[in-house]
This record gives sequence, structure tokens and C-alpha cells, in this order.
Amino acid sequence: MTSALDRRTDHRVTFAVLCVGVASFSLLQSMVTPVLPTIQTSLDTDQTTVTWVLTAYLVSASVFTPIIGRIGDKVGKERMLVVALGALAAGSLLAAVAGSVGVMIVARVVQGIGGGVLPLTFGIIRDEFPREKVASAIGTSAALLAVGGGVGLVIAGPLVEALSYHWLFWIPLIMTTGAALAAAIWVPESPERAPGRINLGAALLLSGWLVALLVAVSQGHHWGWTSGRVVGLFVAAAVLLPTWVVVEARSGQPLVDMRMMRIPTVWTVNLVALLFGFGMYSTFAFLPQFLQTPESAGYGFGVTVSESGLLLLPQTVASFAGGVAAGRLAARYGSRALLVVGAALTALGTFGLTFFHDQIWMVVVESSVCGLAFGLAFAAMSNLVVDAVPQSQTGVASGMNTNIRTVGGAIGTAVVATVVTGTLAPSGIPVEDGYTRGFLVLAVVATAAAVVAAFVPVVRARTHVVPGPQAEAERARASNAR
Repeated sequence: MTSALDRRTDHRVTFAVLCVGVASFSLLQSMVTPVLPTIQTSLDTDQTTVTWVLTAYLVSASVFTPIIGRIGDKVGKERMLVVALGALAAGSLLAAVAGSVGVMIVARVVQGIGGGVLPLTFGIIRDEFPREKVASAIGTSAALLAVGGGVGLVIAGPLVEALSYHWLFWIPLIMTTGAALAAAIWVPESPERAPGRINLGAALLLSGWLVALLVAVSQGHHWGWTSGRVVGLFVAAAVLLPTWVVVEARSGQPLVDMRMMRIPTVWTVNLVALLFGFGMYSTFAFLPQFLQTPESAGYGFGVTVSESGLLLLPQTVASFAGGVAAGRLAARYGSRALLVVGAALTALGTFGLTFFHDQIWMVVVESSVCGLAFGLAFAAMSNLVVDAVPQSQTGVASGMNTNIRTVGGAIGTAVVATVVTGTLAPSGIPVEDGYTRGFLVLAVVATAAAVVAAFVPVVRARTHVVPGPQAEAERARASNAR
């Protein structure tokens, strides 16, 4: 019989399981977006209500990602990985059979619990993999988030046309069910545990300000930015966020250690993550719309949903190539250099989209440059954060970084939507200048990300300790690990 120690020696099986889980989660982030009109018609609802199919998933994933990551740090990453994958599977099953928009929204909330897959994946890789394999494994798995987002856009149209929108959920159901069973059998239990209990009060405050902020940002365009509901939610977020920070800072058992969040590498990479999320999710949302705009509008190419997805396939391939190459490049040049290059390439691609979008080949080349940038940058961000924090805080640190990217994406999508639709033609289609200004906003944000990335401090892997009472314990733990 194979011993637990023997099972730990082969990390390749573990990595395959983790990749399936991350890919499933990332697919569910993007596949629904292009087919919202189809879901709206099939479930007999209106445009405002159907947007909650996206908003519910966004908010749920944002709330649960750091919480599931932290629980994994405390009770075991393997068992929480099974829980997260199980939630993705259960939510996918419910969404696939949903007969009303209400059931669909509930299903998407359940799917959002699976957001913990990414931080748990990084934690398991750090715990289980040979040191020389960690950077490349984290890079590849991080890039899968961008790759899955691109693949979702590519396959959504053809899948719905050939079968039905229900298969947008049946396929992830099959993938996540298999991954959950494989994780329970083959992924070894984590040897690392963070001491103490889960701070429920802090979890509620974290959930409160995230829900208030993301609902306001996501629905502001529909409800009106000056409406009472939106202003009230922004006020609630402004009150709950600092309250949460104070509670966490004073807690002996914080959900998210504020000392960890103040580590220079962590907060600067998180700022870059916010800016990158702003750009990447906005690109995923608005490039297909730009390509699908009828040529009669004076711009755009009048392609179908399926054709626009295929035109963005090179972007997805470039993202994956960047993520796979990131490990070796980081080993040679450092993750910070990779992050700067990724941000600079994003700026180059979005500036290109701003000024040169008259031919399809231009858009394909520029979006592919952005795709390569996303793959490099996501891998670099993940490695920088993982290397900067104690091993017992890998899950929550990675979860917060992922979360901040999601918050940036929500803000970016809302801002760019407001800019793009600021002026509409008589047909109701945005004028070309709206997209030009929107792409310019993304280029400026990417440039800011490159500047911040250049100042990210670099920490040697596994040598960092959080200052404070637990410093000696963390130093001893790091010494034992070495």
C-alpha cells in the first residue's frame, strides 16, 4: 500500500487536479457574459434583472474567496478544496436546471463559493511541490484564470448555437465533480495550519463592505449613480471598510492579518492587482461588443457572438503561453521584472486599441499583446504574494489578492461602461468616440500599473516573517521548512 509520504512525492497528479479546478472556476466567470440576452429570453425576464446573474456570482466570489482561503489555512487546504469544488458543482447543477431567473441567481451565488479554489491551489502548491517547481506551477495555475476567461468567451457562442445555454453549466459540472472526487482521493492533506479560530465578526464586516461596494458599482449604471440605493450602498461601504480594518487590527485572531496586508510587497502587488483587474475584465467585457458592432455604425465589424469569440482566441493562447513561460522567466529575471513587462505590454496593447482599430487584424494583434501581458502579470503577482508571506497565511493572502483583482474588475467594467455609453447614436449604439475614450482609460490605468510595479519590493521566497509577537514562531517555522 502506498504511504501518505509516498503520495506526496508525486506532485504531478496534484497539479492536474488543481488545474481542472481553476479552469472550471475561470470558465464560469466569463462564459455567461456573451449569452446574457439568450438567458434573458429563455427565463422570461428583463435586462436589469438578468444582470444579477453576473452580479450575484461576482459578489459571492469576492466574499468567499478570502474566507475560504483563510479557513483552508486553519483547517486544511485539501478538505476546503473539496468543499469549494463541490460548491462549484452544486451551483452548476442548479443553474443547468434553473427554470426561473431567481433560481439561476441563487445558483450563481452558490458557484461563487468556489472562488476559494485559486488561493487554496496556491497554498497547496507551496506546501507540496519541490521548491524549484513552485514558481512555474503557480504561474501556470494563475494564468489559467486569464486563459479560462478567454476560453469562455470563445466557446460560449458556438456552444449555445449548437446545443443550448444550459451546457454552459453542464460542462463545468462534469469538470468540477471529477476534480472534487480526484482531490478527495489524490491531493494530500496540508501539513501547514494557522493557529486559532475563524473570526466571524470580521468575516461579516468583510462581507458587508464587499457586498455594498460591488452591488453599488455593478448596478450603478442601471439604477443611476446618484440614486438613493447606489449612494446608500457607497456610504455603507465607506463606513464598514474602515470598521473592518480597525476590528482586524485589534483582533488577536484576525481573519485577515493587517500586519500582513501592510507588508510592502503585499500592498504594492495588491494595488497592481486592482489596476490589472480594472483593465482585464473590462477588455473581456467590451472587446466582443466592439467587434460585434454593425459596420453601419461607422466602425466595428458586424461579426456574430461566435465569430467574435474566435477572433479573441489568439488572446487566450497568448495568455496561456505567457503563464507557462512565466516560471522560467521569473527564475532568470525575477517576478517583479515580469510584472513590469506585463503591465507595460498591457499599456501598449490598449494604446494600440485606442488609436488603431480600423482593421480586424489590428484588433487581433493588440488583444493578443494584452493576452500575453495578462498571462505574465498574473503569474508574477501570484508568485510575489506567495513568496512575501508566511506559509501559514498563503491562502488568505492569495485570496485577498484575487479578491482585489475582482474588485478592480467590477470598478473598471462600471467605469468603462459609463464612458463607452456616454454618447449614443440614434440607433442606441455607442458612438466610436465612446470606445476610443474607454480604451484610452484602460491604457492610462495600465501605465499606472507599470509604474507601481516598478516599485514593488522583492522578498526572497520563504524568508519573510510578519513583524510582531508571532515573529519568532514564524522564523522557527521557516527555519524548519528549510
